[in-house]
Amino acid sequence: MNRTGNAAVSPATARATLALACLATGASLPLAAQQTDADISFGVRYRLEQVKQEGVAEDAMGTNGRARVTLNSGRRGAFSFGGQVDYSFILGLDDFNSLANGKTEYPVIADPEGFDLNQVFARYHFGEGDDGATTITAGRQRINHGSQRFLGGVAWRNNEQTFDAVRIQRAGRVGFDYSYAFRVNRIFGPDDGVQPAVWDTNSHFLRATFNPLADHELAAFAYLIDLQHDDAKYRGGAATNSNVTWGLEYNGSLPRTKLTATVAFQSDYGDNPTSYDTVFFGGEATFDLFLLNVTAGHHSLGSDDGRQAFRAPLATLHKWQGWTDKFLVTPPKGVRDTWVAATKKMLGFTLTGVYHDFRAADGGDRYGGELGASLVYSPMDKLSLQAKAARYFADDWASDTTKIWLVFSWNM
Repeated sequence: MNRTGNAAVSPATARATLALACLATGASLPLAAQQTDADISFGVRYRLEQVKQEGVAEDAMGTNGRARVTLNSGRRGAFSFGGQVDYSFILGLDDFNSLANGKTEYPVIADPEGFDLNQVFARYHFGEGDDGATTITAGRQRINHGSQRFLGGVAWRNNEQTFDAVRIQRAGRVGFDYSYAFRVNRIFGPDDGVQPAVWDTNSHFLRATFNPLADHELAAFAYLIDLQHDDAKYRGGAATNSNVTWGLEYNGSLPRTKLTATVAFQSDYGDNPTSYDTVFFGGEATFDLFLLNVTAGHHSLGSDDGRQAFRAPLATLHKWQGWTDKFLVTPPKGVRDTWVAATKKMLGFTLTGVYHDFRAADGGDRYGGELGASLVYSPMDKLSLQAKAARYFADDWASDTTKIWLVFSWNM
């Protein structure tokens, strides 16, 4: 299935989206008025990625990138419109398994080639001032909740994860963010390969926030994720990731300290063939020690007696549980991730080092550890250079793996 093809959308939904889009582009306004406050931007990211993985015949080496054009119409009264087109390309080395090119003798670098309609949406705005503003967005869009631990865009890969959805957001001391999604446009697009490029879905995402004091936020969230795919080849994989997750989160700042704590409960949902119940809990603290910032954290993704573990199929997982991506799918016995990181910023450079210790949530067996380092340099506005490396030392899970990246990013 092509990611830019027709989704299974009801006629009523299609008509409503089209009507909003026409209004957002100012179809009834003079041409000069349509162009007022409009903005078009261009960005390019080029990356060298190397992967050495024990048990895979060859080492992977790829030079790939993404060109992106973004359009924002600006507000015309209560309406606005946005669009974004990406082209994921391979320029130079292509010795890697993209999950779409059939090169299975190499480790995976999940960046297939192709054009992608990443976003296209209409937005209606109302309400201003101290009570907060409200927006309704209809169409293809990115949806990032909080730290993206449960719902995010996976922006590290060239094909960003976006959603065909209707979203209602309210800002203010009491915030509200609800989305109904009928399609997930995954990072493996634009065309189906080993992994499906899209999941059809009938899902609800809800996050409500309350700020009782300055610098302190309480959040309640619910994710009812029902995933499907028309092709029988992929149908089972989508269904096993269907779940319902309910939880609470705290984010706060104290003098020279930032704190986060989360607890969530998950069970099967939709057509998931496995009945299960499990728990997520975790927290992290970041300390400003003048010379550098130090973060210590622990996340536990539990298991229901080893039959099924806590999953987050729509999260930005590269951000969590290690840069080598060994835990994109949680092992049956769950995983406990304990980590410590240190960050230093100076003269336009940001240096980060991190170590993870991974163990089973059920039984405590040690899976392995990961050591990572990243150096980012921004010599000027909108230009970024990054060198990043991670090494996973396997014990009882997966295999020894080393990944190295050199990244050039420019936006204008």
